[in-house]
Amino acid sequence: MARGSRRQGSSRRRNRDRHGRGLRGPLYPATLPAARSRAERFDALVIEALEPIEARWRTELTQLDVAVDDVPDVQVEGEDGVVEDGNVPLARLLPAGTDNRARIVLYRRPLEARAKDGADLSDLVHDVLVEQIANYLGLDPDVVDEG
Repeated sequence: MARGSRRQGSSRRRNRDRHGRGLRGPLYPATLPAARSRAERFDALVIEALEPIEARWRTELTQLDVAVDDVPDVQVEGEDGVVEDGNVPLARLLPAGTDNRARIVLYRRPLEARAKDGADLSDLVHDVLVEQIANYLGLDPDVVDEG
């Protein structure tokens, strides 16, 4: 029997790799930090940076949400489809509307691209978050960050 005819008659899907072993399991157990995705690690950095600020400014920040998005939306200007020339935003403060609360959106990928390592990313996330919260409260970033 020719090889091609054997494959044509087989209707079952191949669920394994070419050596027949397939995926054996996760590389790391779910309990280890290495098993978390980059997005999950970034979310943890944001929470870590937000906790001391929120502890001090709890009453002023009750109407503020903090969110993480991968990349900022591309805004098309005019009818000719030219994208605005400028720097990529690292975060954005969206003011409160009639049907939603104020929100700070941190952009994960631009922040990760600008950081040299994990410690630098942690500092950058903290600085951007402090600046956005200071903008929301109408205060100087040094006032928000002290303590």
